[in-house]
Amino acid sequence: MQKRLKWLDGVMKYCVAAIILAVPLYPKFPFIRIPGTFVSIRLEDLLIAFGVFLLLIEVIPNINLFLKDKLNQSVILFLTIGLASLCSAVFVTKTVLPHIGFLHWARRVEYFIPLFLGLISIRKNRSNAGFYFKTILIVVFITFVYGLGQRYLDWPIIITQNEEYSKGVALRWITGSHINSTFAGHYDLATFLVLVLPIVASSTFLLKNKKTKVILAIVFLFGLWLLVVSASRISLVSYFVAVSGTLVLIKKAKAIPIILTVSILFTGFSPNLVDRYKRVIDVSVNKLNNSSLLNYDFFPNVVLATTDDETLFEREEIVLTPTPPPVIEDRSTNIRFNVEWPRAFRALAKNPLLGTGYSSITLATDNDYLRLLGEVGLLGFFAFILIFVRLGQKLFSVYPFKKYSGIELAFLSGFVGSIPGLLLNAVFIDIFEASKFAIIFWLLTGICLGLVKYEKNEGKN
Repeated sequence: MQKRLKWLDGVMKYCVAAIILAVPLYPKFPFIRIPGTFVSIRLEDLLIAFGVFLLLIEVIPNINLFLKDKLNQSVILFLTIGLASLCSAVFVTKTVLPHIGFLHWARRVEYFIPLFLGLISIRKNRSNAGFYFKTILIVVFITFVYGLGQRYLDWPIIITQNEEYSKGVALRWITGSHINSTFAGHYDLATFLVLVLPIVASSTFLLKNKKTKVILAIVFLFGLWLLVVSASRISLVSYFVAVSGTLVLIKKAKAIPIILTVSILFTGFSPNLVDRYKRVIDVSVNKLNNSSLLNYDFFPNVVLATTDDETLFEREEIVLTPTPPPVIEDRSTNIRFNVEWPRAFRALAKNPLLGTGYSSITLATDNDYLRLLGEVGLLGFFAFILIFVRLGQKLFSVYPFKKYSGIELAFLSGFVGSIPGLLLNAVFIDIFEASKFAIIFWLLTGICLGLVKYEKNEGKN
């Protein structure tokens, strides 16, 4: 019996490591196409299905303890409300196709599986955290190399931004476009880096070996380059928030100006990112100018204009309308304000409690909170928030992390520090619906919760 359990622990350890490697690094090639949707079954789904098998072996004998955990209860509540929303969408509002809505709901269930795998794996063997940390470093390094290859060696890009591309069509990088590396979109890549770079940054300060520090610093700079060439404006701001919070947690706040200066200097590697920030400034300045220039009063055949010296002039003839200046706008902002966000509000108005179901407001809302409200309503929204409340209670039950050191402290401080940045990112990106990010996020959540539970259980003994 003991040998069987040790074998199972080893299999679970390498299953978790395989998920850390496969999900970010394996491009989104479809394995089984689902008619009527961009979503496909991919090979990493089979890997997580194997993880479900391992999870059932561990959980079923201890199902009562599993169900008593408040965080587990909040996850089950959220998924149950999602299922109720799906039923409502199929039978009441009739806003989704049954099989498409079910697959979208099943995808949300899949996202939470790594949470429990990571938690149990660390609870079984605390030293697994170091193994997983090294695996994450390998992922950042490989994504950097592949991103470099996309930009300078014409390596293929696989994205899922529309139905044709989601079939696995290989694209090439062109001047002025984003770097996606192995991810399905530049936002996914950038958000993943907002999650892992604070962990790498904290480990650079916390680990003592000089050779290790140099390696970690290099990997951090690799990740920083990827972040700026992904050209995600909000993700760069979110990264500043995340890494600053992490350094405060490990009492290295004096290093914040250095990290931020290096990060700002790195934006020089991405003219695209600089141009996107400049566009925001130009739009803001243009709107300000339009609202503060000369005040015109129009009358039939007469134009009166107020000049700087308050004098008036009058013309009896009709003044020809000049050619209007080109419209300065930010396309991403316009799409959000005029299309995607209003669509989510309309879905919420249609069914405030349960929303209009998964897949009912297309694949993108570019605001995870509005997407929650539109798809699963107020009940689903508050259930999701409850997960983070329960998560925060558990993580801060061991704050200020005095009993942790080395890799464990880097994991906890980096993960906790990243959460405010990720929540900020969710205002403009559907990050918790993006599979490559969501799976890794909940897996790292499980690893950190495993460290918390291990420490609390040790304290009882």
